[in-house]
Amino acid sequence: MSVEAIFKALGDPVRLEIITRLSDGSSYTIGKLSEDLGVSRQGARKQIQTLASADIIQLHPAGRETRVSLNTESLQQARLFISQLEQQWDQRLLALKQLSED
Repeated sequence: MSVEAIFKALGDPVRLEIITRLSDGSSYTIGKLSEDLGVSRQGARKQIQTLASADIIQLHPAGRETRVSLNTESLQQARLFISQLEQQWDQRLLALKQLSED
């Protein structure tokens, strides 16, 4: 999945809360994950599907339920992108500092 799709999927407070809940490394049923999100179960399912489409989470059928877990590899792509931006800004700031000291 593209980095753009990952960041787009993360651009919603409900989806961020879902990611936060999954960040402990556990998998949850959709029902458990949907509790106290401030949206209906149908709304939560839509948010979960958006995250799954961006490959940020994985859905695992387990009998009559579906378990949800975090796909850390996708988040690693986003982390790498941010790290590259940080390096670029660090280089630019260093060049500006050197220019101002000359």
